[in-house]
Amino acid sequence: MRAALRTVRLDLTEPLRISRSTMAAREAVWLTVKHDGLCGHGEAVTSVYYGLDTAALGRLLHTECRWLTRFPDPESALEALRSGTGRAAAPPAVTAAVESALLDLAGKRAGVPVHRLLGGRGVPPRAATARTIGIVAPERAGAQAARLARDGFRVLKLKAGAPDPDEDLARVRAVRAAAPGTRLLLDPNGAWTVRETERLLPLFAELGVEAVEQPLAPGDPEALARLAERSVLPVVADEDAVDVEDARRLVGRVQGINVKLAKCGGVGAALRIAALVAGSGTELMLGCLTASTLGIAPAVHLADRARWVDLDGHLLLADDPWTGIGGTDGTVRAGGAPGLGVRERGTGGTRA
Repeated sequence: MRAALRTVRLDLTEPLRISRSTMAAREAVWLTVKHDGLCGHGEAVTSVYYGLDTAALGRLLHTECRWLTRFPDPESALEALRSGTGRAAAPPAVTAAVESALLDLAGKRAGVPVHRLLGGRGVPPRAATARTIGIVAPERAGAQAARLARDGFRVLKLKAGAPDPDEDLARVRAVRAAAPGTRLLLDPNGAWTVRETERLLPLFAELGVEAVEQPLAPGDPEALARLAERSVLPVVADEDAVDVEDARRLVGRVQGINVKLAKCGGVGAALRIAALVAGSGTELMLGCLTASTLGIAPAVHLADRARWVDLDGHLLLADDPWTGIGGTDGTVRAGGAPGLGVRERGTGGTRA
């Protein structure tokens, strides 16, 4: 097998403000693995939070390219990837990108979509995805919510954690008034103290918020679990639930775990977490980073396994360079085409 890299810039339609930062663009590194005239694709994106810049991603993925040349086909590389055989440790986002490219290629070789490779049902997964509204003025949030509801979105996720919590409450009220039929999720990205959370959550519950992600600063999962025991809203662990071992510590103690492929290490790790939480009272959320359709697609092939689906990273882009999973009407879909079922725009069909 041969492998190649390409770096691109992903600009957002508008800056996304969350409690800890504001983002206007990301760099993405695309990995292409080639074998017998077919290509598999994966994407890793930069992240200040996870300490990955463009140079680091390029360097790490270049090492992966050399590793991939050792294998005669994607199936044997996938087996080695999942066992860790002869491969240096790499950040989860890098492993997820490599696995994505190999799954895409293996699916194309087998003539089946990735969800079938993963043991899914014959029906391609589809799910209503949350659409993120950043920390903006309440009137602007209301206008965005009304437009998104008209477009077909039934789930909205509001970022919270403004310096003044009353602003967060006003934003939720504005969204509730503008889009009364939507389900609401709340994500402070760890901005609140325990005392603030206990005061605010009943107020958000009265406004119809369905669940809250990571209200407390990450680093103390025991505090998050204790909060979840007495919370009036379901608590979904995100930054405190990075990998399988983190999930194991929190299973049955929080109401949800947000699984992001770039955070946990890819589809294989996500499936292990899904098996871990099954029947435990803790439910799965599928989340993402801001990325192109290529980066979001592997998670869409798991979408029927989650209670909450938050796979809108590609919808925040001014110009998504890939297509194939939908989402503009509020629903993401894995197709029946072999592999990931995505294509680069302008290539005139599914890229081989």
